[in-house]
Amino acid sequence: MAIIKTVRGKTPQIGADCFIAENATLLGDVHMGDRCSIWYNAVVRGDVHYIRMGNQVNVQDGAVIHCTYQKAPTEIGNNVSIGHNAIVHGCTVRDNVLIGMGSIVMDHCVVGSGSIIAAGAVVTKGTEVPEGSIYAGVPARKIGEVSPDLKEGEILRIAEAYVTYSGWFKE
Repeated sequence: MAIIKTVRGKTPQIGADCFIAENATLLGDVHMGDRCSIWYNAVVRGDVHYIRMGNQVNVQDGAVIHCTYQKAPTEIGNNVSIGHNAIVHGCTVRDNVLIGMGSIVMDHCVVGSGSIIAAGAVVTKGTEVPEGSIYAGVPARKIGEVSPDLKEGEILRIAEAYVTYSGWFKE
C-alpha cells in the first residue's frame, strides 16, 4: 500500500480515477486532479510547501516532486508527463508538457505550455521556458520549437498512454 501521510495537519487530496503505486509516497499539502498516476518509487512531498497537480498528470517511476520551505511551491498543469527519475522542484509546469527522464527542473522555473524538457536536461533556477519550446543540455538551453506533430505524437500521446497504463493496474 502506498505511503500517504498527513504532515503539519495537511493530508494529500487525490482526485477521481487516480492510480497510486504500492510503493509511491505522497506527503502533506498535495492536491491531485483526476486521472493522475504516481508510479513505483515516485515521491510527491508537500511537507515544506504546497504541490498542486492538474488532471491527467503522470509521475513516473523514481521521480521526485518537492518544494522549498516558504519560498517555492510546485504547480503542475494538465496533461503533464514527468519522466522516470526526474526531479521537479519548487517550480511551475504549465499544461501539455513533457519533462524527460532524468531531467531536473529547479526552483522558480516556469515551463510554458506545450514544451518539452529533454531527458537529462538541467533547467537552472529561475529559467523561463517559453511556450512550445524544446530545452536540452546542462544547463538547459532552447534547441527548438515543438511542432504540432511532436505535440500530438509525444506530449499528448504519452499523457493519454499513462491513463491507459494505469487502468491495467486498477483491474
